[in-house]
Parts: sequence; C-alpha cells; structure tokens
Amino acid sequence: MDMEMEESEVPITCSVPLFSQISSSKNHSVRNTVHTTFGYDYIFKIVSSPGTQSLALSLSTNVIKLYSSVTSQYLGECIGHCDSINDIIFMASGNVICSCSTDGTVRAWDARDFKEIFVLKQPKEIYSFCIGGSSNNLLAAGCGSEILFWDLRERKQVSCLEESHFDDVTQVQFAPNQSNMLLSSSVDGLICLYDINSNGCINDDENLESVMNVGTSVSKFGFFGQTNQKLWCLTQIETMSIWDWQNGRKEIDLEEARSEASKCWNLDQINYFVDCIYSGEDDRLFLIGGTNDGALGYFPVSSVGSDNIGSAEAILDGGHTGIVRSILPGSQESKGVFAWSGGEDARLCCWLSASVDDALEEKRGSWISNRLAMRSSKFSNRHQPY
Repeated sequence: MDMEMEESEVPITCSVPLFSQISSSKNHSVRNTVHTTFGYDYIFKIVSSPGTQSLALSLSTNVIKLYSSVTSQYLGECIGHCDSINDIIFMASGNVICSCSTDGTVRAWDARDFKEIFVLKQPKEIYSFCIGGSSNNLLAAGCGSEILFWDLRERKQVSCLEESHFDDVTQVQFAPNQSNMLLSSSVDGLICLYDINSNGCINDDENLESVMNVGTSVSKFGFFGQTNQKLWCLTQIETMSIWDWQNGRKEIDLEEARSEASKCWNLDQINYFVDCIYSGEDDRLFLIGGTNDGALGYFPVSSVGSDNIGSAEAILDGGHTGIVRSILPGSQESKGVFAWSGGEDARLCCWLSASVDDALEEKRGSWISNRLAMRSSKFSNRHQPY
C-alpha cells in the first residue's frame, strides 16, 4: 500500500518530557511528530505488542491496522468484524492480537501474516475482554450485563456470571500478578471483585468477593501502585475516584475533576478524560485530560491533601484537531517516543522528546499518509456501550 510523505502544514510546538522524566522540572520540546490520516475513520484504541515493536490500531471501519513502532511503516490489517471493535489486546507472545466487537465475537489473528486464528461467538455485544486465570488460558468477556468465560485451550464457553451487574459491563480486567482475581465495571456504577478459582466452577454466589459502588456509570479503570494495590476509576460523566480495591475502600472522589484540571493549565477548558497512566519509576499517577480541539495535558493526581490534581507536567498541543480517544505511552525500546495518540480526527500522532534532538535534526517536519485506509462516510458519534 502506497504512502504519501509530506511536510506538516502546521508546526508542532509542544512541551513534553519523556515519561520516565515526567517529574523533572525541565521540559523537552517536541521536534517531530507523525500524522497518519485515515480519511474519516476514528481511531478507537492503540496497543503495542510485547517484544515485537508493532502497534495495532482499531478503527471505526471495523478493521485493525498494524504499524511498526520504530519506523511507522504500515504492516498489514486484520479484517473480519462486521460492527464496532470495542477492545483489542496482544497476547503475551506478541504474535497474536485479539479483539472483541459489537458483532458478538472475539477474534484472534496472527500478527505476522494477519490471518484469522479463531472466532468465539455468542449473541450479545461484547464491550471488553481480558485473558488470565491460573494457567493464563481463561478469556473473560463483558457481554451485556453478563461476564462469559471461555477456555482458550478448547475454545468453548465454560462459565457465566449473570447476577453481579444489572446493566452493561464496560470493562473486565484480571489483576496484575494475581491471575485469579478479576474485576468488572458497569453502567450500573458498580465495580465487582471476583476470586476466580481454578476448578472450573465459576458463579456469582461462590466467586463474588466484594462490590465497590462508584455511584455513576463507569467508563474505565486501571491498576496502579508499587504492588498494584490501588485502582483508578473514570466515569461517563468525567469524574474520577481512587480505591484500595483489595479492601473496597474509596480514597478520593473527584466529582469536579474537569474543573480542577482546567485550573491547572493555561489552555482551554478540559472537556473529557482520555485515560490514566502510572509511572512506576517514581510512583506517580497522571490523569490525561483533553479539549475538543485536541490538546492534551498530563495532570499528576495525589490522594494526599486537599489539592488532589496538580499542574500539567506535560502538554501535547498542535498534533490533533479533534477529540483524542487513545494514548499509548512510549517504552524504553521506542527510542525517545513519549507517546502515541489517536482519535476522532483520524490522526495517529507520535510524540517525540527533544532528548533525541541530535538524531532528528534533519527531520523537522512530519509525514502524513492519505492512503492508509479506505474513506468511510459512516462512523458512530460515541464509542460507548450505550
């Protein structure tokens, strides 16, 4: 597939450090960024493969496209879903990418030749899924208000949790380093904790350990802390809370998170939150807020004291022109890449640190490809399970 290379018409003048240096008082200005234009297609999510230096992007055309995280070269695409792709993950090997969709399927592809490996089917929309269990062969998926389980060795459904939630499940995750502990969130405002035992018997009565009541529809959550003992939670009305998930205790509840974050930088009002990112190196959590015009800020969050949201320590501005849906932090192997971002303006932006200025001295502009995806006149207004 051909790619067009051209200079960016708008100079990118952003102030951003490498994530491992985000607490430093010195910011590094971005000298270069990558824009990949997909016509009218949203970028819903960006994930990276462990060890293979590949990026996978889910698009509003129900396609997954893969790129090199080193060269930004287009690698190929996975086609099979017939409705919105709601979640994508790489399996531990890095050679298999899985996805779930509103079409009621979980699909797996070989990331090297883009051929489909298997399909798991059921009649309901699937909003989120994860892989874990004692042998890392249990796939859990949120299907409507239920959580279904498949044994990946036999590729058959083995169990179902159907009474814990009473509205659509928005996310499921196995706890890091505790593969028997599963958490789920829902539009019903609850986060449920399950102890998934290894004897194959999974039900609400036996496995539900505790319930955390957020009080409003949960959009996403994630683990953080030196032992992953804490949980951050973002809601559909742009509030935030932090929990100790092992004892179900809420530590802070930021009902005015948008207005608090908006006071902590000099750009426009924060309209939404994209994600939270944890820096294990210095044990800090960052809340990423965005504007409708595409500016992003990294705001440190603390559960101590009265000022829970601090001044933006990184600002990404000038790359996007619309709402940003996904942020992927750069890794140690990504050679100076601070983050990748994508969203409703059909752009994939690669944000670089000025600490790699010398190597990029001759690359002041940015490249744009207009042929990486078919144009589509249809896309959903919001990528949400309701």
